[in-house]
This record gives sequence, structure tokens and C-alpha cells, in this order.
Amino acid sequence: MTITTRAAIARQPHTGWELVELQLDEPKAHEVRVKFAASGLCHSDDHITQGDAPVRLPIVGGHEGAGIVESVGPDVRRVQPGDRIVCSYIPACGACRPCSTGHQNMCVKGLNAGTGMFLDGTFRFHLGDEDLGGFCTVGSFSQYAVVSEWACIPLADDIPFEIGALVGCGVPTGWGSAVHAAGVRAGDTVVIYGAGGVGSNAVQGARYAGAKNVVVVDPVEFKRDMAKVFGATHTFADAKAAHDFVVETTWGQLADHAICTPGVLTEEIVSSAMQVVGKGGKVTITAVGKLGENAVTVHAGQMISYQRQVRGALFGDCNPLYDVPKLLGLYRSGDLKLDELITRRYRLDEINQGYQDMTDGKNIRGVVIHED
Repeated sequence: MTITTRAAIARQPHTGWELVELQLDEPKAHEVRVKFAASGLCHSDDHITQGDAPVRLPIVGGHEGAGIVESVGPDVRRVQPGDRIVCSYIPACGACRPCSTGHQNMCVKGLNAGTGMFLDGTFRFHLGDEDLGGFCTVGSFSQYAVVSEWACIPLADDIPFEIGALVGCGVPTGWGSAVHAAGVRAGDTVVIYGAGGVGSNAVQGARYAGAKNVVVVDPVEFKRDMAKVFGATHTFADAKAAHDFVVETTWGQLADHAICTPGVLTEEIVSSAMQVVGKGGKVTITAVGKLGENAVTVHAGQMISYQRQVRGALFGDCNPLYDVPKLLGLYRSGDLKLDELITRRYRLDEINQGYQDMTDGKNIRGVVIHED
């Protein structure tokens, strides 16, 4: 049965999010219909409204969501109606080549993230005669959405939905950028550029992995103060001050790792990251930049002479079916701070204010709480 759902959509760049009533189809094979309780306000969705994400418009925003399975389509085995779930913004089918080789973050069933089209070539959201997809085929800025069963991860009863939403993207992306992608080890010196909803978790990951120096660069004082809550040992407002400190504290050997997690990646940030890592150092890039701009322009000699590495990280190299429950286990034990990530909560009709607060540097992470 088709239902009506209230959702925030982006029609075109630079016009913000618009609240509309959409028609939502029932789930087809290997699909489930979810009633979302909470959705994180991730910077990736802001890239859509800023015109820096090559997506099909209009689109239903939101890819960090947690809620309850309302109904299931044929052949669904992973969940059943009434289950509490987290939506992984990249599905994990478990059977494709990436999944079967331990790289669920690159599951081939995530190929339509920018359109929200399902694998049968159709859409589930409709506005009159117009078809809409959900960002990352999730669309958690809608009260209800149809998602792939492969995107569903069970959420235990003792975990609040607002916490569950965050582990669908920002937490594992940041944590994994330090722990998995960078491979931070005990005693390392790590410099993290950008301490928002992703960077704060890179800080936590680096500290938990045993880094001696966790150095954060962020121009916003509030974010620098919060970075210390998450485990940063030193914070700086600009890259030069951080570089000078690293030179001094390492006796000129420089950092082992630089992790780039700003809201918008720039050539200047990547250049600073390259210069701050020493011999055998690694630069891990998690953020994206402006559409049409090349932020990574590194001279080959700069890499060869110090044998530096530059690599990208998708979903923090995490395997969602394994890493999301593990991260929630660390939250339970008090080893991972997730409550502290949520700065403000918003109604769906306050979503544009939420993104303005993010842009103004007021939030680590804002969360939309869907109304019943």
C-alpha cells in the first residue's frame, strides 16, 4: 500500500531544503519500509544544496538514519517488521566481490547513491508524476522511506535512535579513517584537519589506537574545545601553528599521519597535510571539496623523497555489519563518546536552521528528531 510521508527535498542548488508531502511505495523484493525516528545532519547532504555533489535532482536528503521496520517486501531475510535498525549509508550484501573480500564499504549494491534509484531501475518516492530518490538510497530526511535490506543493521533496544543514526555514517567514517584507513598505532603523532561530526571521531579513533600526540587543526574555538573532550592532546586554530608544534615535539621527524576531515577539502589543507607528515608518513583524505576543483595536487617529488602516501578513505574502511555493532559496544563500555557529539536537536521543519548552525560552527552534529 502506498503511504504519504513528509520529507525534506533539495530541488536545486543554493535553495536549501524544502518540506513536501510525498507518496511512498510499498517495498519490493529485498526492500524494507522504515519509519525513521532520527536522522543526522551530515555535511555530505549540505554538499547537495551547495551544488558540490553530482546527484540527481530533486532528491530526498538524509543518509544517517535509525528507526523501526514498518514492513518488508518479498524475500527479505535480514530484518522483520518491528525491528529497530540503523541504516548503513552504503549497503553490505555480503556476497559481491568487495563484501566477500572484507571491503563492505565498497559493496556494489551502493552504486546508485547519487540517484536513489533502486536496482530494478525504479524509484519509491513520488511527488505527483515526478520520481524522487533518497540520497544514498536512504532518504532519512523523510519520516518514512524504502531502503535495501542490505542497508539494515540491527539496533539493540538499549541504544537511543539518535545515537544509532550517527553510527550509520559519521562515527565509523571518522573512527575508521584513523583506525583502519590510516592505521594509527601506539605512540604515533597524528594531525587531524577539521573537528566536526567526522573529525571528532577520527580524534577518538586515533586516541583509542594509542597515538601519543593527537593534534587537531580547526579555526572554530568551540570545535577545538570539544576535540579535547574527544581525546585531542593539542589543538590549533591554523595549520602553521600545528606544523611548528609537530616539528618541535617530534624533534623534526614530523607526524606519522595526517587525516583530512574538514567540511570542505581545499588544496591548502592537503598541502599542509603533506608537509606535516615525515618519512614514511601517510595522508588520509576523507572529506570532499568543491565540485570542479582539484584539492589534491601533489608534486611527485614531495611524495617520493620522503616515501609519503596519500590515500582516500570511504566509510573509514569499515565493514558496517561488523564495525557498527563494535562501535556501539565501545559506546556501552564508555570508551566511545557519542552523546557528546550531539550539540542540538531539531524538528524536520527546522532543518535549514540546523544546517545554518553547522555552517556557523555551532554544532559538532545536529540531529533531526522525527515526530510521530
